[in-house]
Amino acid sequence: MISSVQTVAVNILVTAGPTREPIDPVRYIGNRSSGKMGYEIAAAFAREGNTVLLVSGPTSLDVPDGVDFLPVETADEMYGAVASHIGRMQVAVFAAAVADYKPSMAAKEKIKKSANTLALELVRTPDILGSCRSRHGFSGTLVGFAAETENLIANAREKLTRKQCDLIIANDVSMPGIGFESDQNEVSLVYPDRIDQLPLASKHDLAHQLVRAILMLHAEKNAVND
Repeated sequence: MISSVQTVAVNILVTAGPTREPIDPVRYIGNRSSGKMGYEIAAAFAREGNTVLLVSGPTSLDVPDGVDFLPVETADEMYGAVASHIGRMQVAVFAAAVADYKPSMAAKEKIKKSANTLALELVRTPDILGSCRSRHGFSGTLVGFAAETENLIANAREKLTRKQCDLIIANDVSMPGIGFESDQNEVSLVYPDRIDQLPLASKHDLAHQLVRAILMLHAEKNAVND
C-alpha cells in the first residue's frame, strides 16, 4: 500500500487515449486504447485539488469533473498540444497510446477497393514523451507508461532511461482481462532505483494509488532540489 502524502496543489498534464493517423477521409491507423486509465488518473488528480489538463485522443468517455480538456486526434496534434502547455506544468503523466507510425501521405479521397493488395508507406510520428526533456526543457516530474507484451521490466527500465523519466508505469497487455479496453489493470512502478508492484485492481482504484505514488515522487524530487 502506498501511503498518502500532503502536498500543495500543482499543475498537472495528463495524456490519454489513442491517436488516429488518417489513411484517407474514412480510414485510419489506430489502436485498442480506451483511455480509461488516463481519464481515471486525471480525475484522481483533480479530486486531490490539483489543476489538471487532460489532452486526449478520441474516446467514448465523459470528461472528468474539474479537469480542463483538450481533444486531439493525431500524434502530431498531441505533440503540438503538449509543446504548447508543458512549460507551465510541474507534473506530466503520459498515459496515451500514441501511434509510433503514420502514413507518409493521407489520400484526399476515399481509396477504392481495386487491387488485391495495397501498400502503405509509414513514417515515424513525433516522440512526445522523449521530447519533454530534450526539446521542451521540462524539469518537473515526468511519468510515462509502457504497454508491453514481453520483457516487461527490462523494456520499461530502458524506456525510463532513454526518455529521461522519473517513473515508468508498466503493464503486460498480453495478459487477458487487463490493460487495453478493460476496467482492470495490474502494473509495475519502475523507478531508477527500485520496482514496486501494484496488484490487480479496478482502474478507478488503481488511479488513486498511482496518483499518491506520483505526488509522493514529486514531493521527494522537490525536497532534493530545494
